[in-house]
Amino acid sequence: MTEMKGISPLRAMGQALFLRKSDGVFVFPGFCDVHVHFREPGFSYKETIVSGSRAAARGGYTAVCAMPNLNPVPDSTEHLKEETRLIQKAGGLVDVFPYGALTVGEKGQQPADLEGIAPEVIAFSDDGKGVQSESMMRSLMERCRKLGKIIAAHCEDESLLHGGYIHDGAYAREHGHRGICSESEWGPIRRDLRLAKETGCAYHVCHISCRESVDLIRQAKREGVDVTCETGPHYLLMDEGDLQEDGRFRMNPPIRSREDREALLEGLLDGTIDMIATDHAPHSAEEKSRGLAGSAFGVVGLECAFPVLYTGLVKTGILSLEKLIDRMAIRPRERFGIPLQDGDITEWDLSREYEIDPAEFLSMGKATPFAGRKVFGRCIRTVHNGKTVFEEEV
Repeated sequence: MTEMKGISPLRAMGQALFLRKSDGVFVFPGFCDVHVHFREPGFSYKETIVSGSRAAARGGYTAVCAMPNLNPVPDSTEHLKEETRLIQKAGGLVDVFPYGALTVGEKGQQPADLEGIAPEVIAFSDDGKGVQSESMMRSLMERCRKLGKIIAAHCEDESLLHGGYIHDGAYAREHGHRGICSESEWGPIRRDLRLAKETGCAYHVCHISCRESVDLIRQAKREGVDVTCETGPHYLLMDEGDLQEDGRFRMNPPIRSREDREALLEGLLDGTIDMIATDHAPHSAEEKSRGLAGSAFGVVGLECAFPVLYTGLVKTGILSLEKLIDRMAIRPRERFGIPLQDGDITEWDLSREYEIDPAEFLSMGKATPFAGRKVFGRCIRTVHNGKTVFEEEV
């Protein structure tokens, strides 16, 4: 299992990104997810850093970045200490890099202690909340530029939500649901891209879901703005026609139209979308049992991301295996400065066919829109720093 040593996330394009061990069995560099929610401190009934790390290892990930919507919110050195203590206590099953909050309590009113916590965090985000004030975002961008830190933005204009919880499209109208318009996402992106251009801040857009967002980011890249973005497996593989009256289909932003999904796929192929992140967001069974209208926002994804993407995009000929590995393992590390350790590998049997069964998940969260989907690709083993951190039971 030493064949992957020496692979760098800064490798030249075209270098082999995987090894075939035997028929159907492949070895990949450890995946990296820059957008997960491990819920500690504050919400350990949903997930813990240990359970989330186990889920990550089972999904082939050796590095993840944990979002700051916690209690306490990591907006100061004192508040960050509790999360870093828990990460250290978890024992390094996978690398867990904490985000720092942009504003105090993620309330958008007062800047967090960016300078104080910058050395200990991977980047800054108020994920789960959009920064509503343009002047506040400009100030935050100016400070993050000086600190050399990325702002990873949850883009959502709260004035346009109107109580919505699924895409404002045909399904919402036909089934009497409140919709979330696409402008609530692309409007703040348009504002922030202008500010990033003016300030020179490194800017990353979280979980884009609509075609306008793809168009805006594509144009900004052409103009030289320092911007990257991510989308999730559910946005690439589903649209509103796949919705069911079940809380496992409620996430924010929502699954949108077929045209939006096609635009996201085009953006993934042409490089506008730099990486795929799961936005792994576990909740209790009770919190996800209230249907589309009443369930908590968020679905889990670490343990099924690669098989659903491999089956839905690679086996169908939409995306090459090389590009999928690049978007899941290499590009995230390049953007966020996360090294690929020697011995960080994951081994998969791509010939194995099975159904996604959330009962098998090591995550405490079980709500995924992919439950019951037939997929190819089973993780056999994940190795981090030369140590086996997951191995399939035979």
